[in-house]
Amino acid sequence: MKVAAFNGSPRAGGNIEILLAETIRPIEEAGFDVAKFTLNEMNIRPCQDCGGCEGTGRCVRTDDMALIADAIRASDRFILASPIFFFGLSAQTKTMIDRCQAFWCEKYVLKQPIPEGENGRKGLLLLVGGMKKEIGVQCGEATAKAFFRTISVGEHETVSYLGIDKKGAICGHESALRDVYRAGRRLVGLDGRE
Repeated sequence: MKVAAFNGSPRAGGNIEILLAETIRPIEEAGFDVAKFTLNEMNIRPCQDCGGCEGTGRCVRTDDMALIADAIRASDRFILASPIFFFGLSAQTKTMIDRCQAFWCEKYVLKQPIPEGENGRKGLLLLVGGMKKEIGVQCGEATAKAFFRTISVGEHETVSYLGIDKKGAICGHESALRDVYRAGRRLVGLDGRE
């Protein structure tokens, strides 16, 4: 089973990076292959809505999105991690998702969705926001749901924390690190296994 993990935070060593590392830890300890992408460090241009993917389901632009597209096709499990900015996913996360328009065309226009494979396809969404209003989680989750559905991920779990803003503050949360560790285990079916 292969896992693709997307860190959509621009802040190195921040709350999202901490949560994502703890989520991935039991997955790697169990021997699963994890492809990690720090979106802020990648050369991914925004979707140009050029229509170049409509006939093939492949993006005509050449940049680091090709690495992500390959991982999306090859993986069975997906972790999307983003801070909440202005009630939505970060620009880095949204840019990557928008570039998945090629997958949308492949699935809905060309009627050739990514096969689910023998392990099925499942997702996990990690969100952290400084505000305490649930609308940020709701808006972020709506975008993530569209992303997951487009890449043939029919089900996903969301783990979110609000009122967490200062860099590293998630480490002071009473259960966050334990929560995401367990979520990582659930994602790859390690529940009940030692």
